Amino acid sequence: MTQGNLKYQFSRLSIAEKLIAINVVVFIVERLTTFLLRLTDNSIVKWFELPKDFFDFLLQPWSIITYSFFHGGFGHLFWNMLLIYFVGRIFLNLFDAKRFLNVYLLGVIMGGLFFFLGYNIFPAFFDVNAYLIGASAGASAILIFICAYIPNQEVRLIFFNVKLWYIGVFVVLVDLIQLPGSDNAGGHLAHLGGALLGYWYARQLVNGTDIGAGFSRFLDATVNLFKRSEKKAPLKTVYKSKKSGASATAKAQYDKQTNQKKIDAILDKISKSGYESLSKAEKDFLFQAGKED
Repeated sequence: MTQGNLKYQFSRLSIAEKLIAINVVVFIVERLTTFLLRLTDNSIVKWFELPKDFFDFLLQPWSIITYSFFHGGFGHLFWNMLLIYFVGRIFLNLFDAKRFLNVYLLGVIMGGLFFFLGYNIFPAFFDVNAYLIGASAGASAILIFICAYIPNQEVRLIFFNVKLWYIGVFVVLVDLIQLPGSDNAGGHLAHLGGALLGYWYARQLVNGTDIGAGFSRFLDATVNLFKRSEKKAPLKTVYKSKKSGASATAKAQYDKQTNQKKIDAILDKISKSGYESLSKAEKDFLFQAGKED
């Protein structure tokens, strides 16, 4: 498969699938590099993991995000990616890729802050030498966001249906119960941080406030810094009617506003009656809208 084909296949993936692909590639490259160069196990990861020490963090502030792309083993990677895949499918039936990325990355950051503050505030962790890796905080944020946004929606778990809010409460309680005396206390703190972000984001969104709007603008500005400016072809002049251009722009704006009103109405219906209350046409419309975004 050529590089062009790989790029094309990657571009067709949903944002959740892209995150999974990136995490898998990072895991494979890190493991192969460590093996082939006969490096110690933590030689590469140490530059990207989130340390508990404040001064260590100052030397690698990027770790508040990068820690989420590294995993301690195949099992750690597998279960995180499985959760992102299944919860991502529900999320992306309701919202676009940009909001998914907002919730995920803000969950990663909040999870990192919970880990960092927990190990520097509570005496139980003072003598523990710890660092944080894994996508669990981001995955928890996505899961709890869905559980809080459409709490009464039922999902199938093996032989029976369960409301999403039951799942959310169960997941949070498991982390709280396992926190004392656990070898992975830092991981549980990160899960709780991601869960809090997901719950807060969802409830604010239900009330009409998008707490990730500012973060979204920051991401857009960051991406724009790395975009290459398009080169203009020499000796080429294009004439375009201002009237027809303005007309096309007005029509596109009208269509966008109409679609957004329809999306808002469908989301309002979901919040009141659940996803299954939608007609097939409404589900198809949401799916297509998510792909276009």
